[in-house]
Amino acid sequence: MSLKRTVTATLAAAAVSLSALGAVATAPSAGAAIPAAQVAGQTPVGTVKAWDAPRSPSLVAGTTKPQDWVQQVDHKTVLSYKVYSPSMRRDIPVAVIPATNAQGQRVSGAPTVYLLNGAGGAEQNQDWLKMAPVKEFFAGKGVNVVIPQAGAFSYYTDWLDDTMNTAYLQGPQKWETFLAKELPGPIERTLGADSRRAIVGFSMSGTSALVLPEHYPGFYNAAASFSGCAATSSPAGYNFARLTVNRAGNSDFTTITPERMWGPMNGPYNRWNDALVNAERLRGTALYISTATGLAGRPDQVGYLLGLGAPDGVAQVASAKLQVEGGVIEGAINQCSHDLRAKLEGLNIPATYEFRNVGTHSWPYWRDDLQKSWFTTIAPAFGM
Repeated sequence: MSLKRTVTATLAAAAVSLSALGAVATAPSAGAAIPAAQVAGQTPVGTVKAWDAPRSPSLVAGTTKPQDWVQQVDHKTVLSYKVYSPSMRRDIPVAVIPATNAQGQRVSGAPTVYLLNGAGGAEQNQDWLKMAPVKEFFAGKGVNVVIPQAGAFSYYTDWLDDTMNTAYLQGPQKWETFLAKELPGPIERTLGADSRRAIVGFSMSGTSALVLPEHYPGFYNAAASFSGCAATSSPAGYNFARLTVNRAGNSDFTTITPERMWGPMNGPYNRWNDALVNAERLRGTALYISTATGLAGRPDQVGYLLGLGAPDGVAQVASAKLQVEGGVIEGAINQCSHDLRAKLEGLNIPATYEFRNVGTHSWPYWRDDLQKSWFTTIAPAFGM
């Protein structure tokens, strides 16, 4: 979907929709979540290091081109750090939008939203800062935003196999350990944050944004999953993950497999990383879950892309990609999301659902979701 990515990246700012907010589900009462030190336990935590990203930028995978998000780092409204991960034995680039008040002044004692990128991540210039007006949206809201700018095709999980060696996955992949144990304490201390936190993901990381709160109940006040498939141990869910991680291979699309990540399908570790199987563990976390049907919506039409300034040929091809490839993916996610809703309702676990009648697996919808999830779910869970 490289052409789709090109169009959406170029026209990202103009493509933000200002849809009306959805209904608010009953959420758990606001308050501090479990302290980071309690979850980390005896696990060695990370080390936060100053990093001038514009002067020493991370590169797009397989190129000498700097990742585009670093252009937004001004050390005021967008900060950059390297956080050393003891489990992965390397520095992880992290972007931060610090909490500010309405006057633009830094504030302490603020909650933290952890935004996870999708499959291609910053390594493919497909990260939150590049593709959405994240800095502008969170300005003045009194919340820290932390975006790990690595982890493409990893599912942000702890892999069983530590021997990967591709352009995207090299050595140990211990993303759950990093996100839940190594990163929060050090980065929250650096920012003067409190223990309120939320986790947000889309597509690949929409799965992670459900699994992590299940593995650490009470650690996140809120979780938001945009177009994410909760199931990973069913034949459909496992092979959907296969299609994602295969893309991290060097050339043959068979080098990197879910077997190397979670072991055999429906095995104990695979089931532990299945958010549908473990849905009961989401009780007490404020939830926002979105999906669409895969049918073309307004942002998927040729005329819409032409209106944003795309050349005719580019608009035609991009629209076809969105409607065919993006439509098929979102159609599959739609089934996953309805399964999760049925499971949560059967367990009497409340959530806010944004189930659209139309829409593909693409950024205009996730930009809408970021706004809707904040107002309906995350801010109320923070008591804001």
